[in-house]
Amino acid sequence: MRILLVEPYFGGSHAAWAEGYARASAHDVDLLTLPARFWKWRMRGAALTLAEQAEELVAERGRPDIVLASDMLDLPTFLGLTRHIIGHPAVALYMHENQITYPSPPGANTDHSYGFTNWLSAVAADLVLFNSAYHLEEFYSVLPGLLGSLPDFRHSETIPAVRARSEVLPVGIDLGRIAERGGPGDRPIVLWNQRWEYDKNPAAFFHAIYRLMDEGLDFEVILAGENFRNTPEEFVDAEQRLGRRLIHKGFSPTDGYFELLSRSDIVVSTARHEFFGVAVVEAVAAGAFPVLPGRLSYPGLIPSEYHEHCLYGDDAGLIDRLRWALTHRSEVSAVAAKLATYMSRFGWTTIANRYDSRFTQLERMVDSGR
Repeated sequence: MRILLVEPYFGGSHAAWAEGYARASAHDVDLLTLPARFWKWRMRGAALTLAEQAEELVAERGRPDIVLASDMLDLPTFLGLTRHIIGHPAVALYMHENQITYPSPPGANTDHSYGFTNWLSAVAADLVLFNSAYHLEEFYSVLPGLLGSLPDFRHSETIPAVRARSEVLPVGIDLGRIAERGGPGDRPIVLWNQRWEYDKNPAAFFHAIYRLMDEGLDFEVILAGENFRNTPEEFVDAEQRLGRRLIHKGFSPTDGYFELLSRSDIVVSTARHEFFGVAVVEAVAAGAFPVLPGRLSYPGLIPSEYHEHCLYGDDAGLIDRLRWALTHRSEVSAVAAKLATYMSRFGWTTIANRYDSRFTQLERMVDSGR
């Protein structure tokens, strides 16, 4: 079966998802992509550019049986521009995030037009896939409010039918890239591998770190993750305040990144919003003990028997959980080893089989209904 995977924002976790599935799938997966920049323009204009590129790709490779598009694509426009090229394949939409519930930067006005593009794409798809149960539930909980704000022809009655063809299918990770873990170092290493952005709330992370430094706890820090703007003030200050404790700062190429994960003892998230948590899953799979908010997608990533030690409710809870992790190294190591094994369920070897099976079913269902 031939799958045309359309990703207008080909970078970061989106690119890793697309390339990971293309490598691991038993089907033929062709990538149709644009560089990961100008995300608003990608949602507005990528459909036309990619439609032009699709004509050349289909002429070379043949018509697809499945179109698999990410949420960054204006799917109805793309389909309208390419039907004469691709015919009528089954269509799946993959929701890495959505622009209805994605938090706006401080001081910015919310523009619901991008969220409405997500909704229209979901309506146009035969199958809507979400990366977590949390994301699916959140999306459909806010849709009535969004559609209810429209002046007329709201089509709110369409929501149940679209939700009925929505499912959860997690992102896969490349377990083969995880470096072999060495023995514990003299001092525990705390990892930040989130994006350096407002929605990841780095200020709360540094507040906890500085509090534990003031208490005299001995540890080191790795600051990884991508930065898509000028270096945030918190990270500039951290270089001075952490001093020799800071053993790495900045984005690393793939191999270097996974080597950093293998050195880390604890991974921390202070996110205000998270649809799945690829960075956390990668770090835990590499053997890091997670300290995470007890909300968003995180409770679904960590088995319930470890919630008490791994999940926190507020800033005070973050400090308590992190303090415990720094001072109970043998217990932390034992739990981290079990969680690393648990994360193997997100490896592409397993996840790609689930994708392949579901898309085979989808193609048959759509084909039989023609």
